Amino acid sequence: MTEHKETEELPFIIEGYQKEIWEWKQKESQWILDHNKLEGSKRIIDELSTKVVELGKENKRLADQLATRIEQLKKAGF
Repeated sequence: MTEHKETEELPFIIEGYQKEIWEWKQKESQWILDHNKLEGSKRIIDELSTKVVELGKENKRLADQLATRIEQLKKAGF
């Protein structure tokens, strides 16, 4: 009797495990998507940070050139 009952329950147990495996695979897929989005966002932030630093240096260089030119014009009487 017990063996017969276990045999009848086996398909339900297998189905339960299959559903659980499928759910874990869905979670893993979402984790991978989230990780990829995070890495992409991180890469964009790094690139933008580099550009901001470069622009800051460029603006400083341009400001220095402008100040030098203004001094030259003042000395020339303009």
